[in-house]
Amino acid sequence: MGGNNSGIRKATRYFRTHRAPSPGSGMRIVIAGKGGVGKTTTCAILASIFAGAGMNVLAVDEDPQQNLAFSLGYPPEFASEIVPLAQNAAYIEEKVGVRPGGAWGGVLRLNPQVADVVERFGIAIDDRISLLVMGSVLNAAGGCLCPENALLGSVIRYIRLRRDEVILMDTQAGVEHFGRAMSDGFSQAVVVTEPSFNAYTVAEHSAFLARDLGIRHVHLVINKVRSEADICKIERFSGGGVQFTSVHYLPYNEEIIESEPDVLHIGEMSVENPVVDSLRELYHDICAVAGQT
Repeated sequence: MGGNNSGIRKATRYFRTHRAPSPGSGMRIVIAGKGGVGKTTTCAILASIFAGAGMNVLAVDEDPQQNLAFSLGYPPEFASEIVPLAQNAAYIEEKVGVRPGGAWGGVLRLNPQVADVVERFGIAIDDRISLLVMGSVLNAAGGCLCPENALLGSVIRYIRLRRDEVILMDTQAGVEHFGRAMSDGFSQAVVVTEPSFNAYTVAEHSAFLARDLGIRHVHLVINKVRSEADICKIERFSGGGVQFTSVHYLPYNEEIIESEPDVLHIGEMSVENPVVDSLRELYHDICAVAGQT
């Protein structure tokens, strides 16, 4: 474990010192919220919608549960073939040209483009969607994921996006990732909640922290809405305290529950689904504030 962490720290330093001179003109969107509210499903369907609109999507799984791949349709029986970024530290070290006793970053000049990073470290889901997985705790009492988070954050900030490229990052439950500044450099946040007090409290806290990191546009998604009473409950919880860029209500939907974990196809243009209709409205709001309408 100690050797792996050493490699991760070296890789993190490399990407931090070789970050792109500008973030590019593409969109970086972080998806946050309490555990179990539907962040990963929202991220996967949004990935499908962006891809259907002709954009290239890099989906990033920062959640140690590592379920985003399966929501994007990656077969669970091939889960062992997914190699998280953190477990590529030795490969990164090799590719940037470190020799025994040599200096880090001495040989390879990585091109800071999405395709380059994805080709080396990611998984191709289809022609337009790629996936980057952070990594998880492999053993009981294996320690925190701070080195893995630092490596992923530095890689994401290293990437320069073209206008037709978007990063969608599915975060782990809660608000801790904002404390690590994992979302630093992102331009928009999608905060997902259920119509419950606890979930909405986390959503408001996430929105506050996102703005504190300089993310100007924070969209609220209320998932699994069953009735007008649920909508009234959210309005009562909010009390007008936090102003969101846009608010979207997603109805409780049996089709998604029956389809999961694979929900990618539900977001395709030919599929009619009330949840996807609401997320398409969110897509348009995201593009509008990014000036990509």
